[in-house]
Amino acid sequence: MKYTFLGHTGLKVSKLCLGTMNFGPSTEEKDAFRIMDAALDAGVNFFDTANVYGGTPRRGWTEEIIGRWFAQGGGRRERVVLATKVHGAMGNEATDPNDDRGLSAYKIRRHVEDSLRRLQTDHIDLYQMHHIFRPAPWEELWQAFEVLVSQGKITYVGSSNFAGWHLVKAQAAAKERGFLGLVSEQHKYGLLCRLPELEVLPAAEDLGIGVIAWSPLEGGLLGGHALNPPAGSRTAKQSQQKIDKLRPQLEAYAGLCRELGESEANVALAWTLAHPAMTAPIIGPRTLAQFEDSLRAVEIVLDEPTLARLNEIFPGPGKPAPEAYAW
Repeated sequence: MKYTFLGHTGLKVSKLCLGTMNFGPSTEEKDAFRIMDAALDAGVNFFDTANVYGGTPRRGWTEEIIGRWFAQGGGRRERVVLATKVHGAMGNEATDPNDDRGLSAYKIRRHVEDSLRRLQTDHIDLYQMHHIFRPAPWEELWQAFEVLVSQGKITYVGSSNFAGWHLVKAQAAAKERGFLGLVSEQHKYGLLCRLPELEVLPAAEDLGIGVIAWSPLEGGLLGGHALNPPAGSRTAKQSQQKIDKLRPQLEAYAGLCRELGESEANVALAWTLAHPAMTAPIIGPRTLAQFEDSLRAVEIVLDEPTLARLNEIFPGPGKPAPEAYAW
């Protein structure tokens, strides 16, 4: 497995991030254990989860599964760079209305304790704000995170689904306090979602914030089965209208991947990895076979002609300013 630094930090993480959203709702616990064991064996040390994963009515289910896996010992916790998130409502009547979606110092303190308990660990390596929450001032949020860092309960702070200007405001406020601020931004990015190239990726790259791409396969549309999905697959549940609209692009893409001799999923992951701001795309395997297949992605090097053809099939949003306005 290949490794990279997480933004402008000294922390090295694997170039693939194991997403755990399927653990519980779609992947049984014993199978999730096999996937996580296989990840460590393959050198994938970066695991991403969230307190809300597991869904209604079992929010926290996925963190509990990971916690029971850690409890088996064998150096599992020590070998993992663990990331989880805070923002969503956990359905805790005891803390309403402060358990609603959003962020506050009060909520962050309570929710980190709950995540630590479910994960059966004493610290979280990367604690991420799952979404922006505009009503909360940065002074309040950074103070809350500073306390958790000083207590050793979290090591780094990250964001998710932030706009470029959110990243700038967050880092400016952190700098005023002499705090490290954000080290990562988790954002939707892939061949079928290139809008972040206009603002978010340039901002992250300039600020030294590592980017973790979620849904790089666009919910399975770039996974190789969109045109002929197996019954019951995630792709089969996609809107047929959306698939039909993308059919010419998906057919051209499938043809290119056949020429390359690589799977469609791995080419999409390799393309995502090629962006200079990228730390790691998130893979969300439901099965051990899916996980093992994805390991090939870090070995694929796409040459310039191939990148140009991919850009023709899946055009980007255009050039960012000021190049966009050049004569």
